[in-house]
Amino acid sequence: MLVLLPPSETKSAAGDGPPLDLAALSHPELDGVRKGLLDELVELAGDLPASRAALGVSERQDAEIARNAALWTSPTAPAITRYTGVLYDALDVRSLRGAAAARARERLAIGSALFGLVHAGDPIPAYRLSAGSSLPSGGTLAARWRPALEPVLAGVDDLVVDLRSGSYAALARVPGAVTVNVLAERPDGSRSVVSHHNKSHKGALARLLVQSRAEPQDAGGVARIARKAGLTVERRGAHLDLVLPA
Repeated sequence: MLVLLPPSETKSAAGDGPPLDLAALSHPELDGVRKGLLDELVELAGDLPASRAALGVSERQDAEIARNAALWTSPTAPAITRYTGVLYDALDVRSLRGAAAARARERLAIGSALFGLVHAGDPIPAYRLSAGSSLPSGGTLAARWRPALEPVLAGVDDLVVDLRSGSYAALARVPGAVTVNVLAERPDGSRSVVSHHNKSHKGALARLLVQSRAEPQDAGGVARIARKAGLTVERRGAHLDLVLPA
């Protein structure tokens, strides 16, 4: 099983690994797009107004642009600890021990606007680039990534549980992936998509999936892991709805 997570805008500045080496990352077939984006971001960082416009940041976030200027020279950290925020707080990968920690390294991957697809242990620097960024060279990031990334994801032999948000899922589709929505159910039975706490619940589900020794083969197997933990899950083909009280 491969649990595909979204990245986060917030990233830890920590890291004591060597500078970025594309050869150290999984899926070398993505290196052409990776290198093009890395070089473009480094060059763009020399023009603060253009960087702010492309990345959608303000003057108060110029430190994010400085990170991009140092992409090839700054220390790296494992991808799973580089990303921070609500989903990663709920996942809390640092607290996992033993076999669960090993499964986290094997099962977790992140869909990235800069690197395409990285696995938990891949060493990456802190950076700023989101799926909706508009770089001066033109074209959407989805248009750049889809031709290279979709064949990689299609070639994954394991069941993929795709927890990415819409903008990152648009970078490349995953045939046959299990997808998950988080719904809030009111006392009258009406439901709505959870927005504010959606990331937290997906992070908690990802934690359940790496803690489990089971190797699910389809959405039903994923649902069984969640239900065993006391969650309410409804299945429609390869799609799961995680239903929570409003």
